[in-house]
Amino acid sequence: MTTFDFQERIKQFQDLIDTSRRIVFFWWAGVSTESWVPDFRSKDGLYNQHDVQFEQYQPEYLLSHSCLYDEPKVFFEYYKQKMDCRGIQPNITHITLANLEKSWKLSAVITQNIDGLHQKAWSKKVFEVHGTTQRVYCDACGKLYDPDILFTFTWSIPYCDCGWMLRPDVTLYEEQLPMKARQESVLALRTSDLFIIWWTSLTVYPANTLIQYYWGEHFVIINRDSTSQDRFATVLFHENLGEVFSKIQV
Repeated sequence: MTTFDFQERIKQFQDLIDTSRRIVFFWWAGVSTESWVPDFRSKDGLYNQHDVQFEQYQPEYLLSHSCLYDEPKVFFEYYKQKMDCRGIQPNITHITLANLEKSWKLSAVITQNIDGLHQKAWSKKVFEVHGTTQRVYCDACGKLYDPDILFTFTWSIPYCDCGWMLRPDVTLYEEQLPMKARQESVLALRTSDLFIIWWTSLTVYPANTLIQYYWGEHFVIINRDSTSQDRFATVLFHENLGEVFSKIQV
């Protein structure tokens, strides 16, 4: 695609944003890579980092329900090393979305990211369908803890005052998605007039089920790779997020 073509698509995108009042963004993992947060499956992602300490385990197992409860020492060591986003800052996409919300155009961000960067950029309506590292709780009594505890605890396993093990409020492999976040996402999609989606093949759960609840006219895809839905997009980008959102005026 030519530079001129990109500028034309940016203009179309800007016009859609300017004339919309209930925008919903759906983000697959990858939005935070421009903040230097690794995703999971890309060539530089967590699952392709070969650590001798964890090489005997399948990558998905290390962030699974089974690992947490069968081998908690392994789970929490991996979590402490790989899931610490405390020093990471929001990028241009997070900031633009927060500004769109402040301008009363954005209805919701639906995200599978768990790093909390949307909230750090001051977005309020964020539906986290895979949970978040920003909440930690006791699985027995429900007491909430500062999320820093999972990166600063000195024992091999972090425990609640009641004596039970703590855990992050993240949807692990083998666990169900949070029902409340899914219900809120469906309602936001049904009432939106512009749906923008990033970084998914649109064949992976829950993207492939949530998209059916969007009944609006305009649909924008921002994705480095082709998807099965490209032909239905009002505007289609195969550029990086930062490249697109740096051109958008709010």
